[in-house]
Amino acid sequence: MGLAIAYIIIAIYSFALLLIFFYSLAQLNLLVNYLGYKKRNEEAPKFNLLDPKEIPFVTIQLPIYNEEYVMERLLDNIAKIEYPKSKLEIQVLDDSTDDSVNETARRIEELQKAGLDIQHIRRENRQGFKAGALKEGLEIAKGDFIAIFDADFLPEADWLKKTVPYFKDEEIGVVQTRWGHINRDYSTLTRIQAFALDAHFTLEQVGRNSKGHFINFNGTAGIWRKECIFDAGNWEGDTLTEDLDLSYRAQLKNWKFKYLEDVETPAELPVVISAARSQQFRWNKGGAENFRKTVWSVITAKNIPFKTKFHGVMHLLNSSMFLCVFIVALLSIPMLYIKNTYGHLGWVFEVTSFFILSTIILFVCYWFTYKSIQGSSFDNFVDYIKLFFTFFSVALGFSLHNTVAVLEGHLGKRSEFVRTPKFNINSIKDTWKGNKYLTTKLSPNMILEFALMIYFLFGMYSAIPLNDYGLFPFHLMLFLGFGFVFFKSITSKA
Repeated sequence: MGLAIAYIIIAIYSFALLLIFFYSLAQLNLLVNYLGYKKRNEEAPKFNLLDPKEIPFVTIQLPIYNEEYVMERLLDNIAKIEYPKSKLEIQVLDDSTDDSVNETARRIEELQKAGLDIQHIRRENRQGFKAGALKEGLEIAKGDFIAIFDADFLPEADWLKKTVPYFKDEEIGVVQTRWGHINRDYSTLTRIQAFALDAHFTLEQVGRNSKGHFINFNGTAGIWRKECIFDAGNWEGDTLTEDLDLSYRAQLKNWKFKYLEDVETPAELPVVISAARSQQFRWNKGGAENFRKTVWSVITAKNIPFKTKFHGVMHLLNSSMFLCVFIVALLSIPMLYIKNTYGHLGWVFEVTSFFILSTIILFVCYWFTYKSIQGSSFDNFVDYIKLFFTFFSVALGFSLHNTVAVLEGHLGKRSEFVRTPKFNINSIKDTWKGNKYLTTKLSPNMILEFALMIYFLFGMYSAIPLNDYGLFPFHLMLFLGFGFVFFKSITSKA
């Protein structure tokens, strides 16, 4: 390896490490915000829902597409929502193309006969996907406030009573609630997904919201002021995360968002890796698409302070961290050989400490979010350590898949909105076998993921002849992570 190539590798490796370090510092700042946040929900002006004059009209939108396994559960649950029937409308925005349409129509008819104002809204095409369905429903929605639930979400009966009152403050455009997980302990895959989502819904959402920084409506389990949607330019289907897109457009127009950590809305996590793959791809590509679409508006906005801009840019770059992590992983083995070939470059390897420091910062940040939900006993801390390193390894294993998504997003490559198949999995006894919505195609990335597993096995072996074990734990986690993703993808077939 020539010295010039070595310098190029060092420069790219160091730059990626520096970006990861900046991201971890942003997370640390959010942790400080989170820990310092005094709950002010009680002090906020609220509608008095005991006074009929103060009860606003609400429309609940249920965007669905081929949800045979969860439709009955969804409709039965929504029918239990406690709110005056004269002030509540439900729109089932059904883009389905399979036999579930007939069963959905039958159940809706039963609910209509029971006195519920519920409409079955069908479109001739899926133009704009979820965003298109929401936009079309909005045109005829009677409510001043629009609550949205995906098909796998099960809000508590008093959900509207806990969220609607905050709209008394006319500057609030969105109230978002925290996601819960009905099948958190189903498998290793569900546990690590819950772990990552819990961090977002505690540390990130509270940390940003408490200081007035931009947060995002999470696509579901939240409620919009209809006026805010229209003022921000309505739903647009040009990114795969229409929720993040509209959230930023609304906040750039000075609308405030209210996040309620204490209101949990349970939902189902994907239990098969192909479903997790499609969800991860959509979220990460959508994040990059929104960076491309919105970052300049955030940077140049005259109405928001510098710190909010910084956190906004880092938020829009969230998914791009997978690209940085993948670069660091890929170049770590050449870096090992550079270190042992060019002794005079030894000082450069101090930058590796940035990655260790970043990992320690994230370890601390995630512990505070974990204990806020699971508790802070010694046993919980031991469980946390195991779960953190399992999560870290599997996240590394997803880095190729998510890097492809991020690159497509930044390069502007358009792709179809692939929804995440639902399973109606509530306990370990339930099975996903035979789910007709699961893809039977193997991801082409799997061949590369297997190759990367072998590559990092070579990285572990390289520590022996070079007598340098500094990167051995990192390569071990990469080997296990890519191995997990590869073998789960092979074995988890319907």
